[in-house]
Order: sequence, then C-alpha cells, then structure tokens
Amino acid sequence: MTVEQLPAPTEPVEVLPAPTALAEVKGWFFPADQLLFDWLLSRQQTLTEPGDLLEVGVYMGKSAIFTGSYRRENERFTVCDLFDAPAEDTANSAEMARSYSTLTRRAFEANYLSFHDELPTVVQGLSSVVPDHVTADSCRFVHIDASHLYEHVHADITDARDLLKAHGVVVLDDFRAEHCPGVAAAAWQAVTTGGLHVICITDRKLYGTWGDPAAVRAELLTWLEAREDLWHEVQTVAGEPLIRISGRKASLPPQPVSRHEAAAALPAEVETPAPAPPAAPAPAKRRRSPLRRFAVNVLPPFITKALRRG
Repeated sequence: MTVEQLPAPTEPVEVLPAPTALAEVKGWFFPADQLLFDWLLSRQQTLTEPGDLLEVGVYMGKSAIFTGSYRRENERFTVCDLFDAPAEDTANSAEMARSYSTLTRRAFEANYLSFHDELPTVVQGLSSVVPDHVTADSCRFVHIDASHLYEHVHADITDARDLLKAHGVVVLDDFRAEHCPGVAAAAWQAVTTGGLHVICITDRKLYGTWGDPAAVRAELLTWLEAREDLWHEVQTVAGEPLIRISGRKASLPPQPVSRHEAAAALPAEVETPAPAPPAAPAPAKRRRSPLRRFAVNVLPPFITKALRRG
C-alpha cells in the first residue's frame, strides 16, 4: 500500500505572543505614566469610587494589561480598536496602514490572556461606536489612545465626557507629540472651552477631569513631594494650576504577573556529559638487578657500558 505524501504548508504557522513580563509587550507606556495610572486607579479603589474602565485604542495591549489589574469585581473593562478591520474613511485608513500595519486582534488577546484569566469586553471598530457599548455616566477611568486625527480625537473626548462619572479621570495620549497636532488641538480645546480641568501632564499624556480637581491635585502634589524619582513643577494654564511631571528617572510600579513567567524561570535542561574513559595505567618501571645497580654506582662508565653490551 502506498501512502500519498501531503504537500508542505505554504503559509507559516501563526505563533501567538507569550510574554513573560509586561516589558516584552510592544507599546509605548513609560514608567512615569505607569506610576500615575497606578496612583490614580489605586486612589479610586481606596476611596471606593465606583465605575467601569475604558480604553480606546489598545495596540498590542500594554496599557490595557496594566489597567485591567485594577478592575474590581462586578466592574466592566471595555477596550475598543480597529485591529484588522478596515477603517470606514480614507484618512483614517491611511493612518492605520502607516502606523499599525502589524496590529492584530489575536496578538492583543494572546498578550492580555498572558496576564489575566479572561479578556475585557472587546469592541472591534471605530471609536465612534463606543457609546453603543458603554453606558453614559458609568466610567471612572477612560484612556484615549486611538486616532491622531483632530475630528476623531475631538469626538472621543466628547464621548468620554458623557461616559465618565463626576469623579472620573480621562487620559489623553500623544497630546504633545509633534506628529500628532490634531491630538493637541482637540486636547487644549477641551481645556479652554470644554470644561476639562487638567490634573497633570507628562511627556506623553494629559490627565484631566470634568469634576472638581482640587482634592486630587493636592493629594498628587503630596505624593510627588515624597518621591525622588519624579521631578515636578506647578504652572498656571488657562487660569488653573497644572502639575508638570518629568519621569526620566522613574521607577516602575508593581507589574502585572505573566502566567509564562514561571516557565521562563525554570533552568534549561542540561545534558550530562558521558564520563571520560579511565586513563591507562602507567607502565611498570623495570627494576635493576643488584649486579647492575653495583656496576652503575661503583664501576667506571666504560666498564659499565662493556657489561651492558655483554
């Protein structure tokens, strides 16, 4: 009986990520912002401020993995991204192709499940559909890191205002990056005409609230004054205090633990080398007879040589 040989697969087998630490997940989520996420989300937990979590634009999931660690029981964490889906308008499609050509939903899910037992609520589509999936006045923390186009960011900020509770915090990414002027325009417009109160800014992100910012600003300043790894100053912008933070020396806060961490820590199996063969015994030294020892030690050399030849 002959067995037909199947052809080799023509496409490579997809290998999903298995990060052993948050640092291995691709993305731009720097230590200063990790510290502020930790401080703000922990403060909300300490004060038992209710509300769900939302992230708009997740890339490979680095900040979402971190934020998901602060979801409490009976709270909902929603993430929204286009992933592999085509954008509905030409301008946004061009941006997706240029900036996120390697983005896939499967990679995000594999990354997230490396650190958490279950996925958040995943909305695949434009950020404009978020209000269809998240209830108004339901969130305590919203992170916006999706499109860099003014029209989309402006709409995302408007939606965030409706979705956040009075004590809620919004975080705007890339508000000062030179390649994202649309984000800057939408962010500062929200401050000057949209009622957004800035709590603080870092190199990458703006943190604000539409509620009363006085208490959170004061507590943040007290926390910053006790830290040696974060530089800060207070400026006045649009008639209000604004805390500017530099985190070039920032230490990382406690990190989410990967389920792959333990496997990576196991030592690799080392093959035991075969024992070396025993060394051959040295040949026994031939002992001289008493007559030969007498000849060597007493007789003149020419007589000894003659005896050896004899």
